[in-house]
Amino acid sequence: MSSSVAGPDCCGGLGNIDFRQADLCVMTWLLGYVDPSDPHFVVAVLTITFNPLFWNVVARWEQKTRKLSRAFGSPYLACYVLGGAILLLNVLRSHCFTEAMRSQPRVDSLDSPAVHGLGLALLAAGSVLVLSSFFALGFTGTFLGDYFGILKEARVTTFPFNILDNPMYWGSTANYLGWALMHASPAGLLLTAVVALTYVVAILYEE
Repeated sequence: MSSSVAGPDCCGGLGNIDFRQADLCVMTWLLGYVDPSDPHFVVAVLTITFNPLFWNVVARWEQKTRKLSRAFGSPYLACYVLGGAILLLNVLRSHCFTEAMRSQPRVDSLDSPAVHGLGLALLAAGSVLVLSSFFALGFTGTFLGDYFGILKEARVTTFPFNILDNPMYWGSTANYLGWALMHASPAGLLLTAVVALTYVVAILYEE
């Protein structure tokens, strides 16, 4: 259930903002609207943090043991199965993200055509990054085929990898940020921060 409420006067108004504490101010503003104990929010956080943990742990386990490849009789089939599982988990994550936004208030200051347009632009840009990454890498390249011994002949340097490292991660983050803005949702913005932080940890782990 959603409701629209007026926003608190964060940091005493723009004229009194201490920009050295801007990040703390934004977080305080978000937490003024978000109930972190809400079951939908908790489930969304769990699905966001679980997904990269799942695929990294399973991929490294496969790299060390080759048990999935042996179980499915082929590294390609095993990679396809893992890829399918990741896609389903991502669908579940997006559903839980949306349900968490619906269960918490919208804010008037975000509920405007300009913000909605910005969210739509971010969603479009994120989709371009995600889809172009997928087409550049292919299915096995996208879904950790290198851990199954399925290696590409050369490093991918075409768009979007020629402009950005880890474009699929940041495209996904842009998608969630755009979705949160389109719903005028502080809960969505906070969950987007969790998405970004989770991807940063995943990148450090993968490197």
